[in-house]
Amino acid sequence: MSSPRRHRPALIVLALAGATVCMLLAWWQWSRWESNSGTFQNLGYALQWPAFAVFCIYAYRKFVLLESEPQPAPRPDRPTEIPEDLLPPRPSAATLAGHDDPVLSEYNQYLSSLPGADDTPHPHNDDRRGDVPGAPQDRTSA
Repeated sequence: MSSPRRHRPALIVLALAGATVCMLLAWWQWSRWESNSGTFQNLGYALQWPAFAVFCIYAYRKFVLLESEPQPAPRPDRPTEIPEDLLPPRPSAATLAGHDDPVLSEYNQYLSSLPGADDTPHPHNDDRRGDVPGAPQDRTSA
């Protein structure tokens, strides 16, 4: 039993309008190519727009054919879900409480021992620009 054919006037008009616009753009690019200021880019577009017009009609036709074909029923002998053990397990997030990596702990200790690690603000992040050598001084408030 075949499904009844549906005619969709809006889609027909849309496909024809798209193809018509593409052909008008091809004609416009061809006229630009023939003018004194025409370039090979115009010629390329003039040859390309008809292909877009054909695609509009092809896409509409393919849509109608796919819509009229019945959907295949899922086969019960084939799996419909991915088995749980097919993919590797997701990695768990590292906990911050347990520092099991001695290299990371040693590197963090090294960073904290650097001079000015946390006690002095960076000169470019300081709101008081007067302390930075070479920074312009505010002379408006004297």
